[in-house]
Amino acid sequence: MADGAGSDTQKISVLALTAMVVGSMIGAGIFNLPARFGTATGPFGAIIAWAIAGTGMYMLARVFQALAEKKPEIDAGVFAYAKAGFGDYMGFLSAFGYWLGSCLGNVFYWVLIGTTLGFFFPVFGEGNTAIAIAVSLIGIWSFHFMILRGAEQAAAVNFIVTIAKIVPILVALLAMLVAFRWELFRENFWGGTGMPEKTLVAQVRDTMLITVFVFLGIEGASVYSRFARTRADVGTATILGFVAVTGLMVAVTLLPYAVMPRAEVAALSQPSLAGALEAAAGPWGAWFIRIGVLVSVLGAYLAWSLICAEVLFAAAKSGDMPRLFAATNANRVPASALWLTNIVVSGFVISTYWSTDAFNFMLDMTSVTTLFPYLMVAGYGVLVARRGEGGTAGGADLAISWIAVFYVLLMFVAAGLEFVLLTAVLYAPGTILYVWARREQGAALFNQREVMAFAVVAIGALVGLAGLVYNRLEPADAIVHSGDVVNYGELPATTPSD
Repeated sequence: MADGAGSDTQKISVLALTAMVVGSMIGAGIFNLPARFGTATGPFGAIIAWAIAGTGMYMLARVFQALAEKKPEIDAGVFAYAKAGFGDYMGFLSAFGYWLGSCLGNVFYWVLIGTTLGFFFPVFGEGNTAIAIAVSLIGIWSFHFMILRGAEQAAAVNFIVTIAKIVPILVALLAMLVAFRWELFRENFWGGTGMPEKTLVAQVRDTMLITVFVFLGIEGASVYSRFARTRADVGTATILGFVAVTGLMVAVTLLPYAVMPRAEVAALSQPSLAGALEAAAGPWGAWFIRIGVLVSVLGAYLAWSLICAEVLFAAAKSGDMPRLFAATNANRVPASALWLTNIVVSGFVISTYWSTDAFNFMLDMTSVTTLFPYLMVAGYGVLVARRGEGGTAGGADLAISWIAVFYVLLMFVAAGLEFVLLTAVLYAPGTILYVWARREQGAALFNQREVMAFAVVAIGALVGLAGLVYNRLEPADAIVHSGDVVNYGELPATTPSD
């Protein structure tokens, strides 16, 4: 167990852990759901999409809960489960991928903050102007030094911010319920006027990446488990957070169909919940939601900064990352890990100055990069259930774990080959850190199975690089843009970005 885990002052209650899950999950995505779904499908397709996503992510949440109870000795669950089940290198890839995806997600948050501020102050533009980047860097390092003062302080701030950012969402839902028009909802149910010609399967597929993105953070309590008072609190917080956030996301998706035609929902600029509230309650709604977005995203950024540093720290403590990242300061905060995280995030933020679509690219790469760690967790759940560790072999736990595995694999298919190969391009160079750590320990680099795993990653990275060099792998080609909207796959219409 990590240093300081035995200190009472470092323990976090189940309520605070639940706030970590909710704070991690409610960030940018929930405010952008109406337009994304509005372009992809009508209420019927949305219900099916949430049934699939909700079932898959619920099963994954149950896997996290079961592993927290059956494997109490494993901390920082996301990568540690991969290591326990599939070996050192797979554990490293899971840790590195999860950390990298979290960094990309943090960059996305700052781009969205800049875009939202652009509504009030045009100088911020689309979130990647020089002023927007400068403000982002100030924000990144302000959070950095606050977190260095102690994890308890950061968790307390996150708890307060989580409560504050839910208020605008609840207000929007209440306003849309009051303005609910059943006839309009019925007209929109199958897509309404102007619905693109595409199958129901295609409609549902077009929502999958955004559902992955909005569910990111479900593992927040597990990642921060070394500060939990009891291991049971980790599982409880995960399920409580999942149920609460899922209910909010489904409501935010469906209610706009009852206040405006589907085509108008699809045409809303992001954050589209602002436009939906404006339609239901008047012009003040757009301002109110955008202020809520700022609070929400800042709160989510705080949660993900904690998670990023914690993953690097825990991986270094277990020997899967260089010892440098296991260093803590006087407040027992993983300072070296936090410094690397924010240096990388800052670098990506600066790079958005030359990007024409940083918003969508960072969102999609965050989703796809995080799928591999989720797959490893679900796979380890299968192994533990088959062996009967902590209970009876087989049974409900095995079925739940297999469903979670199938769901994550389905999300890889929905993401498309382009993004999978780009993920390999990012994963492969990270192996340098693994080599560094293994040399520090004087340990063998790979066993036979790990050589095969590295070969798959390396080949994928080479194919991805070749595709980029010869312009055959262009993820932007899979995203057809029109203002604030984005479409995945070969579709005749556009799909709003998160």
